[in-house]
Parts: sequence; C-alpha cells; structure tokens
Amino acid sequence: MTATTDFDAVVIGAGNAGLTAAATLQRAGLRTLLVERHNIPGGCATSFRRGRFEFETALHQLSGVGMEGQQYTLRSLFDRLGVADSLEFVQEHDLYRAVVPGQYDVTLPADWSGAVAALEDAFPGNRARVERFFALVRDVTFWYIAALRRTPAADIDPVLFRQALRPLKDVLDEHFDDPGLKSVLGTYWPYIGQPPSRLAFQEMALMLYGYIEFKPWHIRGGSQAMSSALLDSFVAAGGQVRFNTAVEAILTERGRAVGVRLDDGQEVSARDVVSNASLPVTYAMLGDDAVPTAVRDDLATRRVGVSAFALHMGLDATPADLGFTTSTTFVGVDLDDDRTYAVWRSLEPARGICVSSYDVAPIGFAPSGASHVSLLTLQYGDVWEKVPPAEYARTKFAYAETLLDLAERAMPGIRDAIEEVDVATPLTVARYLGHPGGAIYGYDQDRAESWLFRDSERETHVPGLHLAGAWVGPGGFQPTLEAGHRVARRLLRTKAA
Repeated sequence: MTATTDFDAVVIGAGNAGLTAAATLQRAGLRTLLVERHNIPGGCATSFRRGRFEFETALHQLSGVGMEGQQYTLRSLFDRLGVADSLEFVQEHDLYRAVVPGQYDVTLPADWSGAVAALEDAFPGNRARVERFFALVRDVTFWYIAALRRTPAADIDPVLFRQALRPLKDVLDEHFDDPGLKSVLGTYWPYIGQPPSRLAFQEMALMLYGYIEFKPWHIRGGSQAMSSALLDSFVAAGGQVRFNTAVEAILTERGRAVGVRLDDGQEVSARDVVSNASLPVTYAMLGDDAVPTAVRDDLATRRVGVSAFALHMGLDATPADLGFTTSTTFVGVDLDDDRTYAVWRSLEPARGICVSSYDVAPIGFAPSGASHVSLLTLQYGDVWEKVPPAEYARTKFAYAETLLDLAERAMPGIRDAIEEVDVATPLTVARYLGHPGGAIYGYDQDRAESWLFRDSERETHVPGLHLAGAWVGPGGFQPTLEAGHRVARRLLRTKAA
C-alpha cells in the first residue's frame, strides 16, 4: 500500500453534481480530490465521435439557464464557479413539437402567451382553460420553491397542499375535456420518467415553469464543453483529479467517514467525502457493518428508476431537408400514456420517442450540409439484462428499427439519410455511468420520492459522508448541477460554524 495522502474533501464521481461540488469546495479553499472511474469528466454530460460527427450523449434540453439578468438561474451558478464566460449558450425558441399521427401535430413556443395561442389554434375554445392551468402552474411552482427553501408551512399558500401531490392526470382532467390537449400539455412526462397517472403535479409544474420562464437551451460544443469548463475551474483553483480510478471503499472510524480506498490500494484520508455515485453503490462502499439500520430500511423501500435506449445519428442532410422545424420533437403512437409506460418493461416496439435535432439551433457538432440527431425512448434495465449475450446485437438493432419506424411517421426520409449511427441500450448506460439498471434519474421519480417524504441529501446517517446527485433528489441536468453546489455549500457552512 502506498503512503496516505490527506485532503479536506474527496469527491467520488465527476458527473454533474460531482463537478459542481468539487469546484465549489476547492474554490472556497478546501483541498479537494476528485476521483472518476471514466477517462473524461461529465457522466451523462459528455460527447463522443463517430466518423465526421460528434454526438451529444444525453442532454436534450438544458433548463434553468435563463436570460441575462434573470435571478436564480444556472447562469448565476456558472458565474460563481468561474465558467460562465467560457460557455456559449444556444437558445431553443420552442418547447417542443408534439406529434401523434392522426391526432395532432402541435408546436409550443417557449413563451406563456405564445403557448396559449398555439394551443387555442390547435384546440379551439380552450384559451381560458389553458390560461387558468398556466396560472396554477406558476402558483404551485412559486410555493413549491418557497417550501424547498424551508419557508414555514404556516406561510405557504394552501394551493400547494391542495395541488402539489395530485397526479398530473387528475389536474389535467379537472381543467380540460379534450384528450389531445391534455396529451400535448403532458408531453414532457418522460423527462421525469412517470406517466401523468403517477406523476406528482408539482414536478410537471416546476418543469413547465422552468422551460417556459427560463427557456430551453443547449451549449455550443455540447454538454462536454460544460463538464470540461467545470473541471478546468476546479483544477485552476488547485484541485486534484484522478481519472481511470475507482473508489473501492469509503473508510470509516467510529461510524464517521474519514477517507476512501482507491482501486489501486491507495488510501486517501479526508475530513469529508462527497459521493456523486448512486446510493446503492455508495453504501456498498461502506461495507455491511458500517451501513446504519435506518439507511438499510430506507433503501429497501425504493425502486431503481428507468434507463434509456438511444440512437445517435449523423445524417447526410440538413434539418430543413428532413423537415425539422424545432430542436425537440416528441412522437407518440397514441394518447395512452399508461400503455407507453408499461412497455418500458418489455421489448415491444417503442411507443414514444424524443427526437433531438442539434442543428436547428446548431451546437457545432455536425459538418456543413449534415446534421446530428438523436432518438430516445425509455426502458427499464432489467429488460436488457435478460437478453442472452448471443442475441444482444440482433435484439438491439431490431429494437432500434422500431424507433426509426416511429420517427419516419413525423420526419419521412430520416432513415435514408443515416451516415453514422451508434445505438445505446440500458446496458450501455449502466456500463458508462456505473448506475444499477442504467438508471438515468436515480430511483423512480414517483410521489414517494418527493422531498416531503425523503431527504437523503441532508441526512446520510453517516457523519462526514455527503450525497449529491439524482439518487438523492430530482434527476436531470439542472437539478444535479444545482445539487452538487448546494451540498458543497452546506458542507462549507458546517465548517464555518
């Protein structure tokens, strides 16, 4: 065993939350070691090359960036971490195009009044109802954020307690009669991984508000540019990083985390350990004897969430050639969201896809005259764990064809334009992220995972161990970027106390 190296903090994992946590700690003066099992930073926020194309791995729309001067945005977070000036944001002017062939084809602008007008055009006679629904979205979001900031319950408007945990479907049913209109307004539900019948209204309200008020964005150079900028800020402040290195164990003394053991046998002592790894992996690093009973009981009640199946495609055609008018398009077979959710646990043909065209508002990854497009559907990882290895390639490409079949219904000719394609299954996601089941949002994001019932981020039951990322809160890019910074600031406040 090599000699022990001392740090104030060790951060496990250079995903979104790990990067913002490490940069926050190091820039505040804590000597911090960042350990990452992959050879690049970013986790989901990475890119890769095939042929003459670079492909964005997972970012479909970045919420919360906001316009210059808006408060409580990712811009202000990036500014605090010293990376704002090195990032160029690319705005999407539409939320999405939602298509169910034979039912509707609606594009919603990323603007409150514009969205109302578009929905009135598509579903005449509903303007007042849509305006009331959007007013409720704004009210619930305001008080939801106030509650998250620990505003006393007595000071919270009762609208939050009446509406927040209701299923989105119930709220939509209360406001609207037209099933197509309800379907269009619920389009974003795969971004959370729960159908409207199971999804808490507060989560959809927060997401709709975030994208309409602060707009959807991309980053020129892709999410990898963001990850690299955060790493550069961390290193420039004196932080140390080790790639191609896994943490084998979190070391404890008298019930407190005191460091880590790396996969080469080196032991690193630290006053605090921040884990951006999944909860099951993090607590497994502690060893059975060091995991508190309260943690065991909690983990036993939670369900590993959904993963993703994706086609990353380089197309020898421009977005205009293929009929793309928006960067983000959702295509569904029909209006039965519960059925779509159910098939995520099977290899039945995809019933709903998110199509991202990264060159309607170019991020710089495709050559001139070409375009970079991804097709995404969600699936649970255990579906693919049951596929025999000898059948894996055939099954993967056969399933990929079902996504292309659905895409062709909204963008005819897309299959014929393919020059490069890379197919990722939940097993691919699990291999690169190290997440059980390849889960992209952590645990299932149902109402039982609400912060009202669990607060794993604040309470690990292991002094010195801090948790940051999708497995202890909401999934997605903005929530995890903010979570790493928030956890680090909380750690810093305890040091200053």
